[in-house]
Amino acid sequence: MSAELSNTLEPLSPEDTRHLALALRAEIARVIVGQEAVVSEVLATILAGGHCLLRGVPGLAKTLLVKTFAEAVDLRFSRIQFTPDLMPSDIIGAEVIDDDRSGGERRVRFLPGPVFANILLADEINRTPPRTQAALLEAMQEGQVTVGGHRHTLPQPLFVLATQNPIEQEGTYPLPEAQLDRFMTNVVMSYPSLDEERTMLMQTTGVRTATVRRVADGPTLQRAQRLVRDIVAATNIVEAVAVLVRATRPGASSDGPAFITEWVRWGAGPRAGQSLLLLAKARAALDGRPAVSLDDVRAMALPVLRHRVLLNFQAEADGVEVDALVTRLVNAVLLQ
Repeated sequence: MSAELSNTLEPLSPEDTRHLALALRAEIARVIVGQEAVVSEVLATILAGGHCLLRGVPGLAKTLLVKTFAEAVDLRFSRIQFTPDLMPSDIIGAEVIDDDRSGGERRVRFLPGPVFANILLADEINRTPPRTQAALLEAMQEGQVTVGGHRHTLPQPLFVLATQNPIEQEGTYPLPEAQLDRFMTNVVMSYPSLDEERTMLMQTTGVRTATVRRVADGPTLQRAQRLVRDIVAATNIVEAVAVLVRATRPGASSDGPAFITEWVRWGAGPRAGQSLLLLAKARAALDGRPAVSLDDVRAMALPVLRHRVLLNFQAEADGVEVDALVTRLVNAVLLQ
């Protein structure tokens, strides 16, 4: 979870936040055809102050989606193309020694890496070794990096949006569970429909190129994030989130569904509950509503839980997929 926002920051009104979301969606739609659910989940993650992992096969415009959002906001954007030879210093920066030829003195100077940005695109994050992947952990969790024993604060707001190709395994390094948990959401992009693909072909093979206007800046997004914290979550909503997250853990409760004990090795931790409640609030804010509904919780459960629920060997043998299991669990717990 990212650092808490200052209490002195005046929140946007629900109506202004709704208009902000509509403006951002409109600009993204100039370039990205379809994928409305994906765009909504990414925007909710950003308003909730979290980081997003985008998964999908090549050619679905994962990178383009992040770059288009960056063009629509007046924030510093940086991209890292992850490769097997990328070093941690290539991400967070390094200390160098400067020679003062006139005075004959030497001094140590810190050269910031690309992580010193507001929007960081970590492209194909699973193509780099764990040591370099881990270089992002402190930045994502604490909003700072430590180099040579010195802490350097990162600019705020900070959004890490990483892409991952799920079908190529050779030459890749699966993200460890500890780092996966730092991503508030795991958003999956699917193939477009026939109509969407037809529109995409027409838009991208002509001489005209879409232009994206800047419709937001850093302070506006931070004020929208402040509103998300102020969105009301009634006691029954908090209870539903707690029950749902606890139900993912085998043996955590005698009231949990039997299929969880049968197919799940590890369930979601407390950070999942925090993320789910914040995302439910963000979804309400995107619609201009002052309170959270159970529909918000249902809509955000899958991107929050799919990367935090680990299946066991029995699930693999039975052909159970995590998305289907989480959907079944949500229906079992939240529709009671």
